[in-house]
Order: sequence, then C-alpha cells, then structure tokens
Amino acid sequence: MGHLGGEKIQRTEQVGEQYAGSRLDQAAAELFDGFSRSRLQGWIKDGALTVNGRPAKPKDKLLGGEALTLAVELAPEIEDRPQAIELPVVYQDDDLIVINKPSGLVVHPAAGHADGTLLNGLLHLDERLSSLPRAGIVHRLDRDTTGLMVVARSVEAHTGLVAQLQDKSLYREYEAVAVGVMTGGGTVDAPMGRHPVDRKRQAVLEHGGKNAVTHYRVLDRYRAHTRVQVRLETGRTHQIRVHLAHRRYPLVGDPLYGGRLKLPAGASEQLREALRRFPRQALHARKLGLVHPASGEYLEFEAPLPADFQALIQALEADRETP
Repeated sequence: MGHLGGEKIQRTEQVGEQYAGSRLDQAAAELFDGFSRSRLQGWIKDGALTVNGRPAKPKDKLLGGEALTLAVELAPEIEDRPQAIELPVVYQDDDLIVINKPSGLVVHPAAGHADGTLLNGLLHLDERLSSLPRAGIVHRLDRDTTGLMVVARSVEAHTGLVAQLQDKSLYREYEAVAVGVMTGGGTVDAPMGRHPVDRKRQAVLEHGGKNAVTHYRVLDRYRAHTRVQVRLETGRTHQIRVHLAHRRYPLVGDPLYGGRLKLPAGASEQLREALRRFPRQALHARKLGLVHPASGEYLEFEAPLPADFQALIQALEADRETP
C-alpha cells in the first residue's frame, strides 16, 4: 500500500529576457532545475504548471517576463510498505541519506524478497520517499556486498544524483579480495549484459552488451590471493564480480562467479578456516564522493571494512608470515 498524498511543491520562477522566443517546456526545464523535461511537460499538460496563472501548452513560445508557477502534489510512486529496519546512516540532510549497507540486506523488493529490504526501511525512515522513483534509490549494491550507498530524499536531489551517475562523476571506490596473485593493476573495458543461458548471472558479451569499465589496482599480495582497490566508471549489475572473474581473478567467496572453493597448498589452518567461513563475495564499497545536489559542495564518505572482511585479511597476512 502507498501513502496518501506525496510531497507538495509550490514554486514560482520569473522568465528572464534570455528565454524570449523559447518553448515553455525548454525554459521550464532550466528554471525548475531538478525536474526532468518529460515530467514538466506532463505537468504543463495537466495545468499544474501555469504561465501568469493561466494554463498553456508545452510548445507555446515565451516573450520573457512571465511568471511560471508550479503547484503540484507528487503522487506516491511506491506501493511497498514501510518497515522498521535498522539502517546504519552515515550522513543525512534534507536532500540525501548515505548508508553503510550491511551484508545480507537486499536493496529493493523482487521475487523471493518481497519485503525486509533497504527500500522498506527507507520508507519507514522518511515517508516522503514514497513520492520518489524507487524511494530515492539511484544505485544499488548486491545483497551480500557491504558499504556506502547514497539515497535521494527530494526530486531535485534524485535528478541531480542520476545525472552524476550518467556523466560518471559520482565517485565509487571499492575494496575486494580476489583469488590468484595479480602482477599489477589494470582496466577492464568489456561490455556486459544478462548471461544468455543462466538468467541469474551477468556476463561479458561480445555483442549487444552495455558499456562497462572497471579500474583496479593492487593494494597487497598474499601467497594465493590479492587485495585490490577497484574504481567503477560505470555501474552495471555485478560489474566488479564479472569483470575480475573475466580476468581470471574471481572474488573470494563469490557464490555466482567464484567457482569451487580453492584452498591454497600449504595454507595455515587459520586461513583454510577463514576461507571456508567466508560465505559472500569479498567486496566492500569503501568510498563515495558526490557533489551535493542542493549546495554544490563536494562530499566524500568512507566506511571502514566490516569485521568479517578484516578477519579474512588478518588470516591472509598471518598465512604469508608462516614459513
């Protein structure tokens, strides 16, 4: 069930002389920064966006000097129910929420996970989010990937964050542990899409895939593993997991792309146990950088490695020291 009514917006903008001769919808898209042109066109047609108090058509030409008034109540876009789920909030203001997602938390409802998701928890945290697409979620992390995610709390912030994702200016840095010893870092530029046979998986596709670029560098090497820092240029589903597996360095514990558990020859009992007990992909969204959509200020957040990831690294380091 959705909430009754969404966020009310009442704004008036004066049309400057530079917009003389411009179409109403074009000028509105610049003056009402934060709303998409298609959304504004719909509001003009519905009479929610008026010129000098009168309805108009999207293609009507402006003379300059008019007052454009937007008076609209955002309809709820979400039908999911709010649930009191503890969300580790790292930062919040009127426009944004940044959370440090724990392992095991699904981002939004899907088959097999009808509720108990981050989206349900967000609706409980702020009921205004029911007016936003996907409750303000603009990018996601896989269920068992930990770390930083930003969520929009207003339409303007949603539009601004989506634009940063599209122009690749949203900074996302991850830390991972891969199977195999890398000689050095690199870039994987390999288009991706759904696996042609196994629909649960993604794959590198020769034809018809979407552009996908991942940069990685070595942070530390162990006897049979590598700790890497990864930076995403694009954000395809499972991108880091697929791209590193494509380079034959799958992530430790990855149930989809990691293959059989490999215990290195001569590994200490502590390391063997740590690898057996690491049941998820060793991937953590460590840093997030973005331009605040309202203030224009650059913000950067960092989330320390979770306890299970730290324990895995300690076991790898201890094993390296054993003769």
